[in-house]
Amino acid sequence: MNRRHLPTLTAMQCFEAAARHLSFTRAADELSLTQSAVSKQVAQLEAILEHPLFRRVRRRLQVTPEGSLYLTEVRKVLAQVEMSTRYMQSYGGESEVLNVTTLPTFGARWLVPRLNGFRLRYPGVYLNIGIRTQPFDLEQERVDAAFFYGRGVWPKAECIHMLDEEMVAVCAPSLVPTGGFDDPLALTQQVLLQSDSRPEAWHAWFADQRLYTQHSYHGPRFDTFEMLLRAARVGCGVALVPRVLAAEELDQGLLVQAWPHALASRDAYYLAYPEHKGEVAKVRGFLDWMCEHRDRPTLGPVQAPAPTDA
Repeated sequence: MNRRHLPTLTAMQCFEAAARHLSFTRAADELSLTQSAVSKQVAQLEAILEHPLFRRVRRRLQVTPEGSLYLTEVRKVLAQVEMSTRYMQSYGGESEVLNVTTLPTFGARWLVPRLNGFRLRYPGVYLNIGIRTQPFDLEQERVDAAFFYGRGVWPKAECIHMLDEEMVAVCAPSLVPTGGFDDPLALTQQVLLQSDSRPEAWHAWFADQRLYTQHSYHGPRFDTFEMLLRAARVGCGVALVPRVLAAEELDQGLLVQAWPHALASRDAYYLAYPEHKGEVAKVRGFLDWMCEHRDRPTLGPVQAPAPTDA
């Protein structure tokens, strides 16, 4: 479609307001326009779409099936425009946005605690952190830094090793029999909670101990480690998870390690950034901060650090 034939935001606003109020008059009042102006905008929108958006039934306005479908998309567009506008309005002229992506549970449990204090050292940098679980192009997506799990390779990017990983079997204390489990295979008497991103995990954990069970792939499957850990906490079964992601529950006794063996993962967690952005001030500052804090969580109040040139 030629861009000149795309609808305007005004037209979409008029349509959304009219659909919400089921009245051109009330939509006009809300938007500080005349009733005829709203009607004209909606008519232009219908002409572009080649579908009727409203119909009148007994002098009452109704949204057509086509209008309902389009209304859902229009509301998404308007919400995104509003969010982006408010996002930019919230920053001063000297501010810079740093776009970072991370894996969901890793981001919540490992990354976020280590961000405490970053704002004090770099007051002109605003973090925008998103979740990504699949590979993507850093340049095309305009991402400045990305945490990922793998072999430390990302196309057209430099990668910094953050931490290795080992998988441990954890469960609620109530599931552990008196005296503990007799051997690793005794865990199969409980439900083995499965990770959607690591379907081979239980098989590898048993195989690393030269054991085999036909139950290693059986059990409810969860999309994120956050859900897996939550399921383990409430007693749904035994979960095989990265120790670093279960550290808080293990320290607090909400979860216990069901068996001592830990499976060392071949992959690790890395921080990737575009090759040409390594010396960009905001990116370099973030890289330095993460390298400084990767081995020690920053929890609780943080004092303002000394001025830095980074």
